[in-house]
Parts: sequence; structure tokens; C-alpha cells
Amino acid sequence: MMVDNFISVALLHHSAIESHPWPLLRMMMQTHIHLRLAAPEDIPVLRELIDASVRGLQTHDYTPAQIEGALKTVFGVDSQLIADGTYIVAQAEPAAVDLTRAKSTQPELMIVGCGGWSKRKTLYGSDHWTGREDALLDPLHDAAKIRAFFIHPDWARRGVGSMILRASEDAARSAGFSRYETGATLTGAKLFGAKGYVAVKPISIPLVNGESLPVIHMEKSA
Repeated sequence: MMVDNFISVALLHHSAIESHPWPLLRMMMQTHIHLRLAAPEDIPVLRELIDASVRGLQTHDYTPAQIEGALKTVFGVDSQLIADGTYIVAQAEPAAVDLTRAKSTQPELMIVGCGGWSKRKTLYGSDHWTGREDALLDPLHDAAKIRAFFIHPDWARRGVGSMILRASEDAARSAGFSRYETGATLTGAKLFGAKGYVAVKPISIPLVNGESLPVIHMEKSA
């Protein structure tokens, strides 16, 4: 099956990780969310989304210095994921954007989240991360990498990350992988833990400004 087919399945079978005080409103918003594979022309918008996501959602888990250092070191767009056809964006129709009262400079569909999976060894990191390992994984022995999840602050806790995660796992499983692993931020670990991922070990990522970023290596069986 093609990845796009799994994205459709994910939309049909998605379940949110957190309850919403207005279930009907939540359902209405999710019906106006569409997933598709990211394209190179999305990169400028993805850069803005990632910056907004990190600054808006990770302040409870990281210091300002860690956030600034991470944005210059490890957070950002991984164009290899886009080239491999394994990176997904979630787009909201205007009706759903109106429900959140979010401001959008994007015409028509607004990109509100992104994330994906990888068949390569790199566990985390953007194009400017120096610790990349682009060698291909062996699906029979290795775990697919679940990578680079970022949600716009206006769309946090609305099920967007869960939708992208389900689609990513389904696509990786279709490619022959039976295990998944991720380098989860302290913020993202909440989502992954709710979806069956277990912590393996802590990781400390050195940042260019002398700070370090604690993340969690997590795994899950398909």
C-alpha cells in the first residue's frame, strides 16, 4: 500500500490522547484536518511552524537557553525525510482554523502540524545537526525511527499529533518494520507514552551555546 492510503486510514481510525471539554467541537475540527506528504515547497512554512511550536509548547520543560540552543543545533526541518517521502503535514481547512481563532498567513489550507518516520539511522536532528547517520535501516532487525513531531501551539491537544503518529506507524509497518523508536523531547514524551511507547534511556544532546537538551529514547512494538 502507498503511504497516502495509510494516511486515509489514520484519519478514519484516529483517537485523541486527551479528552476535550467540548467533544463536539473537537470532532468538528478533526473532520477538517487533512494529512499529506510534505513537499520541498513546504519548507519555509515548516520552519515557521517548528519555531512557533518549540517556543510555544516547550517552555514548561526547557529553559529559554535550552530552547534557543536547540533551535540552532537540533530542531528544524530534516529535508531527507521529505525527499524519502516519509514526512507528513497536517493541514486545517479554513472552517477549522476559524474555530481556533488562529491567525494564518497561509492561503486556503493551513499547516498546523508535522511529523513522520524514517528508514535511516538518524534518531533525531535537522539538516544542521552534525550527528546525522543517513545509512538505511534493515526492517528485519532495526526499528523505524519516528521523527520530528511539531504541532502549532493553537492546535496543541486537539489530536493532530496522534493523527500524524498513527499514519507514520502504519506507513513504517507497511515498509516491513515491526518496531518503532524515537528520541522524544520531554514535551513530546507525553504523547508517545500515551500511545504505548516506553522509555529506554535518557539522552543528553549537546547544544552550540554550551547548554544540553535532555530527551528520552523511547520504543514500541508494532
